[in-house]
Amino acid sequence: MTPSNSGYNTLSRHLPVLKGILRGIEKESLRVTEKGVLAQTPHPQALGSALTHPGITTDYSEALLELITTTHHSTDSLLAELRQTHAFVARQLQGELMWNQSMPAHLPADADIPIAWYGTSNSGMLKHVYRRGLAVRYGKSMQCIAGVHYNFSLPDAFWDLFDQHDEHGSLKAAGKGRDSGCTTVKNIIKACSRVDDATQRRSKGYLALIRNFTRFSWLLMYLFGAAPAVSSCFLRGNLSGLQQLDEQTLYLPYATSLRMSDLGYQSNKAQSELQLCYNDLETFLARIYTASTTPWPAYEAIGTHQNGEWVQLNTNIIQIENEYYSSIRPKRTTGRGERPVTALAQRGVEYIEVRCLDIDPFSPLGISAETSRFMDAFLLFCATEESALFPQNGYCADSHDNFATVVKEGRRPGLQLTKNGNKTLLSDWANELIERIGPYAGLLDSAYGGDEYSTALAGQAEKVRHPALTPSARVLDDLRTRKLSLHEYTLQQSTATRDFLRTQPFDALTEAKYQDLSRVSFDEQQALENSDTEDFDSYVARYNAGLERP
Repeated sequence: MTPSNSGYNTLSRHLPVLKGILRGIEKESLRVTEKGVLAQTPHPQALGSALTHPGITTDYSEALLELITTTHHSTDSLLAELRQTHAFVARQLQGELMWNQSMPAHLPADADIPIAWYGTSNSGMLKHVYRRGLAVRYGKSMQCIAGVHYNFSLPDAFWDLFDQHDEHGSLKAAGKGRDSGCTTVKNIIKACSRVDDATQRRSKGYLALIRNFTRFSWLLMYLFGAAPAVSSCFLRGNLSGLQQLDEQTLYLPYATSLRMSDLGYQSNKAQSELQLCYNDLETFLARIYTASTTPWPAYEAIGTHQNGEWVQLNTNIIQIENEYYSSIRPKRTTGRGERPVTALAQRGVEYIEVRCLDIDPFSPLGISAETSRFMDAFLLFCATEESALFPQNGYCADSHDNFATVVKEGRRPGLQLTKNGNKTLLSDWANELIERIGPYAGLLDSAYGGDEYSTALAGQAEKVRHPALTPSARVLDDLRTRKLSLHEYTLQQSTATRDFLRTQPFDALTEAKYQDLSRVSFDEQQALENSDTEDFDSYVARYNAGLERP
């Protein structure tokens, strides 16, 4: 099926533009002991400062590693860097492993899960206290769930090819004024309107991509969901409607990703009632601002301090913008101490971050080249195809429901989703989407040479024809065939992954490069700690006040 839309036709005449696509990966992994128990050790010194190292840091827990690549013009170079960083980390971990599964290993009692520590600088303490707030709001265990974030950007030349004013919705017409009831929100709108035409065009284009992603992201959960089961100890007796696979493992028979189900943030009332709007940047930022400045009664009851210590940054619906749980985010690189809402209002959207990918337990890197190439084709499709504005004040209930259905029962035979108000078979809609994505995979093949994108797409088409090929089905089949609990299974895989990574080529120059990055990161952390000139309370007040000056 060759698309008839003008966007595809334009792209087909400007293939070199596609070589300007950039992609990056942030991959989380729990550090565990060789018995598969959450590590209680500090972030290893050899890995550098978690605050300032550009490629190795921590997320929620001190034991939750996050490996971050730079951006790349090709999948091959992207995964080469990710492989290199994995190999370095595997060499440094003594008696520990990287857990190769999104759902956590055996965790200690909630109180004994160590929150990430970033040193004594104000910026480091801000990150630490924010995580204390996550603990009191959602519990520590839920914060130990890991995933893969896929960052994607298109060059400005791509957006210059399109007239987005009708096809992708008007930035200035949609939603403006609905959320402009206070001075700061009006300032956000003014800041958005002051950016140049190219920045507005780029932001509109990315929001159009996000709307299409929201409509079709259920497909990613079917194709790449790899967390159909969870260790029973993780839920601490709360079965949440799950079935017993064995004494140690709970599951749902047709689930694709329990990680993305209501086991996590979506079960939180404050989060579940927060509905963002991707029709225009002003409304999106206004709602984020409102959530960041509106008190929530349950959090007010906790307060910001207990026994003289900070326990959360504030008592609002979300402490900071990044607390909002979503499967995709519009992003803009921020300076140290700069609020995301300020950066987006002043400089527009720079890239998008896809956050719904599970760790691939069949890949030592947590993501395969085939997945990366499919993501590129899928996101290019989302960016180029027509993307109508969402009705109902920017909320798309059908898309939300489709996603929730697929994560819990995506492989159920005869499963139906809601498409344009009507019920349709998941398999039929998935086949249609893959057929529509096909020409975009072809464009990428033409731009880069070879047929790797089309091959990656063909692999996903096979999963639609044969659900047993999906990662979620393969995990459950392995557990049953090998008669292993999820914990035993993942421990075996994680050990094999560690051994494989330690056999990867790693010359002296590469070793020296990583050692130098670690050394410099500690110097940078020390410099930050030495340069602080105000107390932490004042720093937090000034950081929060940053929302008042978008």
